Amino acid sequence: MTSAYIWPRLPAHGTGQRIGLLGGSFNPAHPGHRHISVLALKQLQLDCIWWLVTPGNPLKDHADLAALQTRIAKAQAVANHPRIIVTGFEAEAGTAYTADTLDLLKRRCPTVRFTWLMGADNLADFHRWDRWRHIAETMPFAVIDRPGVTLKAIASPAARALSYARLSRPEFVDLGSVPPPAWTFLFGPRSSESSTRLRDLEKGPVQRFID
Repeated sequence: MTSAYIWPRLPAHGTGQRIGLLGGSFNPAHPGHRHISVLALKQLQLDCIWWLVTPGNPLKDHADLAALQTRIAKAQAVANHPRIIVTGFEAEAGTAYTADTLDLLKRRCPTVRFTWLMGADNLADFHRWDRWRHIAETMPFAVIDRPGVTLKAIASPAARALSYARLSRPEFVDLGSVPPPAWTFLFGPRSSESSTRLRDLEKGPVQRFID
């Protein structure tokens, strides 16, 4: 006899809620993550945003990856917002790729209006993600502008392939209710902070030179 599947624990949610999803290693979380989340909360009129702290990004080196609980604790301290919820449920769910995580959330929360959130730097590399077209067809997504990558993101293979599904400003307030594929680009004050820069600062100048 096979054991029944046990659903991972998810943050509280309700029917019809607009929930943004911001996934990443958060290694470490920083004010830039909070900045783009607050921007998305306002422009997309979201009820809340879940920060999905992943066990590890398949496209990145894990040599400098801090323990999951350490990253979650740091993210909670940085978020410090009643509508930004930090969760590490992906480790419990055993989903290594965004496509699998979004499929699970759609099955578990069929009445929630999810919107996937990503920085413009992620859109620039989106075509390298596992089943990126499936992700785009699973739920709408919003791209938050970041310094130095705007043009690269808009000209990226994924952006060009999905250009027909890009929404203009008057249409994207209720983005979570638009059948996918659908996406938009959010512009506003930009943050140049990054997890990589913070890790480099922690290493110190000698270690950075060796790297």
